[in-house]
Amino acid sequence: MKALNRQRPPWGEIDATIAIPWVEKSLTITLSPSQKSAIKLALKSKVMVITGGPGVGKTTLVKSLLEILKAKMIKVMLCAPTGRAAKRLTESTGLEAKTIHRLLETDPITGAFKKGPHNLLSCNVLVVDESSMVDVSLMYSVLKAISQEAALILIGDVDQLPSVGPGQVLNDIIGSQSLPVARLTEIFRQASNSKIITNAHNINQGTMPYIPQREESSDFYFVEANTPEECVPKILEIVTQRIPKKWRYDPFKEIQVLCPMNRGGVGARSLNLELQKVLNPVQELKVERFGWTYQVNDKVMQIANNYDKDVYNGDIGFVKEINLDMKEITIQFDRENVVYDFDELDEIVLAYATTIHKAQGSEYPAIVIPLLTQHYPMLKRNLLYTGVTRGKKLVVLVGQKKALAMAVKDTNTKKRNTKLCEWLSNQP
Repeated sequence: MKALNRQRPPWGEIDATIAIPWVEKSLTITLSPSQKSAIKLALKSKVMVITGGPGVGKTTLVKSLLEILKAKMIKVMLCAPTGRAAKRLTESTGLEAKTIHRLLETDPITGAFKKGPHNLLSCNVLVVDESSMVDVSLMYSVLKAISQEAALILIGDVDQLPSVGPGQVLNDIIGSQSLPVARLTEIFRQASNSKIITNAHNINQGTMPYIPQREESSDFYFVEANTPEECVPKILEIVTQRIPKKWRYDPFKEIQVLCPMNRGGVGARSLNLELQKVLNPVQELKVERFGWTYQVNDKVMQIANNYDKDVYNGDIGFVKEINLDMKEITIQFDRENVVYDFDELDEIVLAYATTIHKAQGSEYPAIVIPLLTQHYPMLKRNLLYTGVTRGKKLVVLVGQKKALAMAVKDTNTKKRNTKLCEWLSNQP
């Protein structure tokens, strides 16, 4: 990273005083003072980080920056750790974004990347979104595949959960204070009308979220339930009746239950079975494998990267066909149909409910999060904050106020032992 940062940016000199008014006119937007400062910093930097919570204008900033670079005929590549995050990046910028694994061209046989020091990425700028999810080894692979002349822009919310794999790359880069960082903090006026966004910032600052009164219209609700026996029926009713009736959201495609953990009566595994019963009742044609029962129309998730099939950890699909003679099941991911042998179903789980960890990098129109004191090992501020920020239009918490308070107060996440921050700080 330090070697990459030593040279001049590939676009040479760009006068920010001319570029910023030009891009505002081109995109018909008005950039905030902090966004303008971030663009000035980016135009002078070869490696930089853009960080901030929801509603602070990261998307607009990135789009503006890319518009300026495109006008200078600079070749940009965009990527993100998950398929859903890459899809969101494509939608927000209008440029094609790939998963990091696709960008680096994973060899389906060895699992190694084809892109590397002897086969570099052909771009002048690489943008990596949701970079808080990128672990040490994947970031190392990305850096090895970048030309020394290219620029690197890392975007991510450093307050979210760290990567599932080792390290805390984004956190360490920011903590080292050795590379340029633009931290956006002001919430935009239109975003400040959303209780999801203001409550996410409240949680992140250690204050309890604002919970509306029953008759208030809001996009953030808390439904009280003091025991698992009380919580589960309420979640089922909210997902199958109350949200679809009031907001017209499809319980299959637009509502997602996100759990702090997998185990327990209100964990993802147990809730999957309960939600399957009500949303996709028992059919004659079914297949039982690895502790799950699959039927046509079931909502499922891929839980491992499968380079052969071109499906990746966290991708959500729907069972389209079960062929008992061929022992095959067809699952539709986005518009692609993927065929699995029954023996390959250890890579698939039901996805009516999933964990907050698995949902990182994804967004859903409506989310429902159970919060009970029985989840106490996982009730951490960054977990709740990550969960709440997955909801685009509606967030419903179901459980105990005490559990909510525990999560808001607890910042004692396990310390990750890394050297990156130290090495970035100390090396010339």
